[in-house]
Amino acid sequence: MKRKKTIIFILFLLLTLTINATNVYSFDLGAYSAILIEAETGQVLYEHNADEELPPASITKAMAMLIAMEDVESGKISLEDKVTVSRYAESMGGSQIFLDSGTELTIEELLKAVTVASANDASVALAEGISGSYYSFVDRMNERADELGMDNTNFRNTTGLPEADHYTTARDITKMSQKVIMYPEIREWGQIWVDYIELPNRQAMLTNTNRLILSYQGMDGIKTGYTSESGYSLAASAARQDMRMISVVLKADTEAERQELTTRLLDYGFNNFRQETLISNDEVIHNIDIPGSRDGTGSVRVVQDLNIIIPRNEDYETELNYYTEEEYDFPILEGDTVGEVGVMMNGQEVSRTEIVAAEEIDRANIFTRLFRRAANTIRDFIDR
Repeated sequence: MKRKKTIIFILFLLLTLTINATNVYSFDLGAYSAILIEAETGQVLYEHNADEELPPASITKAMAMLIAMEDVESGKISLEDKVTVSRYAESMGGSQIFLDSGTELTIEELLKAVTVASANDASVALAEGISGSYYSFVDRMNERADELGMDNTNFRNTTGLPEADHYTTARDITKMSQKVIMYPEIREWGQIWVDYIELPNRQAMLTNTNRLILSYQGMDGIKTGYTSESGYSLAASAARQDMRMISVVLKADTEAERQELTTRLLDYGFNNFRQETLISNDEVIHNIDIPGSRDGTGSVRVVQDLNIIIPRNEDYETELNYYTEEEYDFPILEGDTVGEVGVMMNGQEVSRTEIVAAEEIDRANIFTRLFRRAANTIRDFIDR
């Protein structure tokens, strides 16, 4: 159904802090392709060449991790389910933990091997164990990418090993990174430096490919990547003071450069921005247009705190846009979704969340509806 929009203006004046405003906008990272977002809102705080299609190497595995965790969450699989390693999985080159075909591992063990050690053989076994067919799992990766709006992405495998038409962009990587880092297991595994998996005849050592977990405060993921074709890449997540940043750096020349660029990018985010809550989820918002309702308006709440990320030293103006439907099925019960509210800042939408009824909203009677229809017709005639 079509939605109509109600606009409310809010002006916030922030005190000037010690950081010079020009630093926020003149930051030059010097990366080939990079982007920084705040994880909850998705606000882009820095970007450079973020839409060029590039080979992602093992960052590819973030999508395999996401699909696996979503299947666990939905109950389709469990972390305790066993998977038998195939000959195809055993044959993978690149980073691996040298799994033998016929070996049984749990979904959790495979996920841990992928998250920590970026194991190609584990990623293939995981895909086969979840979907039965490896390439049907790859199809699922592309379907999920489409759902997430990753419009410049195409996956051909789960490993990130070089293959024609296997590409993504820094911006698209943030979209799957936002989803996968929501899972506490992924954050827990992402902080492991060294661990072991018990195999029939030995222990497989898992060493984290992301060395920044040892040195960067709050670092808890997400995936490294390297091939000679892609260069050194990293999709990183770090949380400080209830704010999570996600950075993506692609095509660095060395591992050291990848780490330096990621560190500078995350530092830029944490040092120059802060989170502001515009509407908390326990706040009731009155007089929002609800067409067809008894009073013509209703009281609503946001389903989650509506937050934005703002420069620490900037004056800023926000505009709240409430999007509601043109028609509803009545009665609308408390908690039913009635639309969305979005935040515009400096002419761009930076955050949006659902709004729900804060109380039961009844339909207007027939006489009220007829009167409103007549009044609208007269108003439209006058406006012509």
